[in-house]
Amino acid sequence: MKMDRRAMMRSGIAGMGAVLAAARMPVGAATPGLVRPPRLRQGDTVGLIEPAGFTDDAFDLDLVRDTIRAMGLIPKDAPHLAGRFGYLAGKDADRAADVNAMYADPEVRAVFAVRGGWGCARILPLLDFDTIRKNPKLLIGYSDITALHMAFAAKAGFTTIHGPVASSKWGTYSWDAFRAVAFDGGTPTFTNPEGHEDRLAQRVGRIRTFRSGVARGRLLGGNLTVLAALMGTPWMPDFTGAILFIEDIGEQPYRIDRMLTQMKLAGLLGKLKGVAFGQCTDCGPGGPSFGGFTLSEVLQQHLEPLGIPAFQGGQFGHVADQYSLPVGVQAEMDATAGTIRLLEPAVS
Repeated sequence: MKMDRRAMMRSGIAGMGAVLAAARMPVGAATPGLVRPPRLRQGDTVGLIEPAGFTDDAFDLDLVRDTIRAMGLIPKDAPHLAGRFGYLAGKDADRAADVNAMYADPEVRAVFAVRGGWGCARILPLLDFDTIRKNPKLLIGYSDITALHMAFAAKAGFTTIHGPVASSKWGTYSWDAFRAVAFDGGTPTFTNPEGHEDRLAQRVGRIRTFRSGVARGRLLGGNLTVLAALMGTPWMPDFTGAILFIEDIGEQPYRIDRMLTQMKLAGLLGKLKGVAFGQCTDCGPGGPSFGGFTLSEVLQQHLEPLGIPAFQGGQFGHVADQYSLPVGVQAEMDATAGTIRLLEPAVS
């Protein structure tokens, strides 16, 4: 018999399973100057924004609202939530105004992006960072939301969460990971689920290690295309000593090569303590691939020479089930095991 997902989420009876290993106590001092937004609680009001692409069918927003309610939270629509301007969810000024309004609203405890797409970078100059900085609240989302995560890390100084958007599937795997970080204030270890294929050696959840070892540093990253586009702008935080996590979708290996080359030439890759590459959905070569590089070969060429721990295959990116990685906190990455362990909570 199928369990009602809303009841499952509210009761919290689903075990963490393979998503999270047993949490251990944080190691080392907290990140200096890092502000932790308040943790989420049942009954909190949270804002819904579309800072990038639009929702095709306004009725789909009903499912988004029900998903938020199933978490035990109360959704509050941004004024321009159902807007549209070309391929954007409203004009730049309107989308930026929605972000500013949610951070100025004392009723709103956290802010969920409904979806990604493209457009967050366009609104960065229009954001009121004085107001945002004074009202630390979790921002949740991935993909194009990376632009906001980086800008908040650079300008606001508080934790955000690279995790599912409000319109994501939010199955048990994703929900448990998010709840552990945002509600419980835990310090879990994120690890891929065990594969259950009918084969002797599993492919699902497999890790490729380019450089073994353990690295500790500040978690920074997100969508590779967005990160590359922000290079050289004032909206990028300092990556010195960071663990870079990256993912992407629909990019051929040569494009991944081009973006990593750009980050290398800009000096970013040389500042890192470790690199975790997640999922790259639909990132195979277009057309005949004989004689070309695979994605893993491109990653090996860029990451192995860095001489730092690096791996591919983490469960984050454009996939149904994913980690909730708090941007800005100290973490420990084991490139051999393919795990990321939080060393401090993301919320207060």
